Amino acid sequence: MELRQLKYFVKVAGNLSFSEAAKNLCVTQSTLSQQIKQLEGELGTQLFIRTSHSVELTEAGKELLPLAIATIHSAESCKDRIADLNALSVGTLNIGVTYSFSPILTETLITFMKMYPSIKLNIFYKPMAELMEMLQEREVDFLLAFRPTRSIEGVESHILFQNCLAAIVRPSHPLAAREKVTLAELEKYDLALPSRGLQARNAFDAVITPYNKFRVRIELNEVNILLKLIRQTELVTVLAEASIHNESGVKAVPLDIPDNGMAGCVHLLSDSYRKRSMQEFIRLLSESLAVRERRDAWI
Repeated sequence: MELRQLKYFVKVAGNLSFSEAAKNLCVTQSTLSQQIKQLEGELGTQLFIRTSHSVELTEAGKELLPLAIATIHSAESCKDRIADLNALSVGTLNIGVTYSFSPILTETLITFMKMYPSIKLNIFYKPMAELMEMLQEREVDFLLAFRPTRSIEGVESHILFQNCLAAIVRPSHPLAAREKVTLAELEKYDLALPSRGLQARNAFDAVITPYNKFRVRIELNEVNILLKLIRQTELVTVLAEASIHNESGVKAVPLDIPDNGMAGCVHLLSDSYRKRSMQEFIRLLSESLAVRERRDAWI
């Protein structure tokens, strides 16, 4: 049994199509079918039920799938460990980042690429729920996001800095001169909010009540466009204060609500191998000016 055959099997099981799997694997369909037949021959059982219109896993195929995935992950961990011996001269680092966290990341990305030019970085910007799925599927090595409202089994969250939920306005807005803003005061203004499912929106929804009467004019899942609207109108949005790091033309005014804290965290799988490149990236991030400013502001 070869690792390649297990990879082919997992890809066909994921696509339930030999033609699609062959495309994704960049091999011919006949090569793929031959490798699967060899695997079935070695195991002495059929793994797929093939018809002219569909492909399905057999009972044996369903039993093999999680074991094959675990074997592939173990093999990848072996490769990562060996690559680490090369003093960070090779490798790939996959990082998941929520939209609100992205302004904190730029400084570290530039520093890391200068220090380790041979390490490829893959950055995925997505909502928290999607990133957690990617982390659990080991499609990213770690993710950077604010701490979720509930702990997630098998995931460790290490705090980088503390932050707060804030009303974001342009400098000429009436709220810009305030030290804090209550929820009642927010009701007086038209709001442009991040879409449901984004972390700042989840945190905001968790503190409001059915009695709050907000005038929500627009919801967006793109923070950069949201901030453009704030700069050019009298709209108010609600984001983590760190979301406007190094952003001009906007001001953050903390919300006057109990326990107004949003911890910026590194999230890792508890049982995952910690790549040296990941450890170095997190070290640089924790020492970056962006993160140190957030820590100092909270003290």
